[in-house]
Amino acid sequence: MKNFIVISLGGSIVVSRKIQTDYLKRFYDFIVDQIASGKKFMIIVGGGSTARKYQDAAASVVNVTDEDKDWIGIHSTRLNAHLLRTVFRKFAYPKILTNYNKPIDKRDLEKYALFVASGSRPGWSTDYVAFQLSRRFKAKEVLIATKIPYVYDKDISQHKNARPLKNLTWAQYKKLLPSDTWIPGMRAPVDPIATEFASKNKLRCVLLRGTNIKNLKNYFEGKNFEGTVIK
Repeated sequence: MKNFIVISLGGSIVVSRKIQTDYLKRFYDFIVDQIASGKKFMIIVGGGSTARKYQDAAASVVNVTDEDKDWIGIHSTRLNAHLLRTVFRKFAYPKILTNYNKPIDKRDLEKYALFVASGSRPGWSTDYVAFQLSRRFKAKEVLIATKIPYVYDKDISQHKNARPLKNLTWAQYKKLLPSDTWIPGMRAPVDPIATEFASKNKLRCVLLRGTNIKNLKNYFEGKNFEGTVIK
């Protein structure tokens, strides 16, 4: 059985102000081409603006615990995951992976070219789930497809002079995080819990802009690409 390519697909590029159907069409065509060339995928999708809108709505009425904010986020990722599984129905395992430890029949692992996963438990991001699946299925690395093309030395949304960083160790990356604990809805290229797990298990990740399909293709073909490698 071939190793899977694990992609943590940012919810913000699937659903921002609205569902990004034009992007989904391009992403679908790209992944189908990759499947035709023999590749297999595990795609874990985030909650995007759906999660934040529901979290904000609840918080505008009552005080909301972090656990409840996480559950809203988790169910948002499951909705987005069902969207992807429906789009990729021809190739995808028919169930959403909501528990990264749940056994999958060997025949199904061989039969299906694509598996879609969602968030799992409070305190865990979809990046964390991606790294868990990476270790479980011995993937070479986790591809984090997000809105930004690189990890920067400062928050690029706040600092126009932020510098892109192309290669980092996990120790160097940890120093860039705004917090060493998980905060629901936290904006970080890779959150602290996922970072700690990846560092401890010596896992590698590549972060790049998920909407740049040409750059994604360069990455898959082993050509020069724009992005940050963390290992």
